Amino acid sequence: MPFTFGKDEKLKSRKRIAQLFDEGETVVKFPIKVFYLPLENSEVSQATFAVPKRSFKSAVARNRIKRQLREAYRLQKEVLEKENGKHFTLLFLYLSKDKPQYSKLSSSMAVLLKKISE
Repeated sequence: MPFTFGKDEKLKSRKRIAQLFDEGETVVKFPIKVFYLPLENSEVSQATFAVPKRSFKSAVARNRIKRQLREAYRLQKEVLEKENGKHFTLLFLYLSKDKPQYSKLSSSMAVLLKKISE
């Protein structure tokens, strides 16, 4: 499996995102919270990333955190498909009010993806 995060893997549908908040389950490993919902009849998992404007006023800071979250997901997403072959709709929400270290994000991401795949 290539370590890519292509166009088909990005969650953009407002209906699906609203459905995630209404029907989805959550898992938290500070500083990340994940909303997830199993997908039926899909070839890939879809993910999106959010950083609250309330916590980070600067768009530069928000975008940097989202880039770091995407990178951590991109490198570890194979855990989801390797375990049981299921696909999910995912929304990663950054909770902390401090700028993260990538190593912390990466370790939190690994724990979350393992919890979801079980």
